[in-house]
Amino acid sequence: MADLSLPDLPTWLVICSWTSVALGIVCAVVLVVDLVRRPQPMAVMNAVWPICALFGSVLWVGAYLAWGRAPQPRPSDDANRHSDHSSTEMAPLGLAPQPRPYSSSVFVGTSHCGAGCTVADLLVEWLIFAAPSVAVLGGMDWLFSDEIYAGWVIAYVAALIVGIGFQYFAIAPMNRDRGRLRNLRAAGRADVLSLTAWQIGMYGMMAIAQLAVFPAWLGGPVAINTPVFWAVMQLAMLTGFVTSFPVNWWLINAGVKEAM
Repeated sequence: MADLSLPDLPTWLVICSWTSVALGIVCAVVLVVDLVRRPQPMAVMNAVWPICALFGSVLWVGAYLAWGRAPQPRPSDDANRHSDHSSTEMAPLGLAPQPRPYSSSVFVGTSHCGAGCTVADLLVEWLIFAAPSVAVLGGMDWLFSDEIYAGWVIAYVAALIVGIGFQYFAIAPMNRDRGRLRNLRAAGRADVLSLTAWQIGMYGMMAIAQLAVFPAWLGGPVAINTPVFWAVMQLAMLTGFVTSFPVNWWLINAGVKEAM
């Protein structure tokens, strides 16, 4: 079954998809601009917020403004940055220091997890599109007959690597005395379950769309190089957030993962 290209898709669906994808990009750019002026004390969060805005658009802009925006830097902060820690710099994981509900901490922690998944899926999807032979590494032709499954295997491994890296750079600055190896192990413990839950939700939504809805409706799955694919990916990422949220809640409550 051949993938559907742009001419095969309904015009209204293409327009709606472009609108959704463009809105995500605009929201990400808006956050990048604000983060340049108000950088997060925890550097990795400067990447997390705009990455999540790519799929969450206005929802994540609202969450950033409510829970993540750092205070405007003051000249005195710049002067003392290398000799002292301001209250903003001591805020956990790059967030503004005001108190907030536990659920919002879980939201931010889940977003942190999802940013790694998003980066991995973006890279892997385009890599396989540009070089289809890469899918062999995920089992294409020797384990799976459909490229989508091989891509999921590679994307899962990539998500673990990127996600644990994101978690490491969140943990390490606060626990320098533990050493790199212990911090890396802590990052793995904190993120493997939540990343897996995210990918399960994301893969589930993509499977429904690419293996059921589009073939029944349009006659086949949608090609990667169409805005419809990436609009569905946005929805899949939101589904991943929903499936990962309770796992992050449990991990934080159990003390396995630090509140953000």
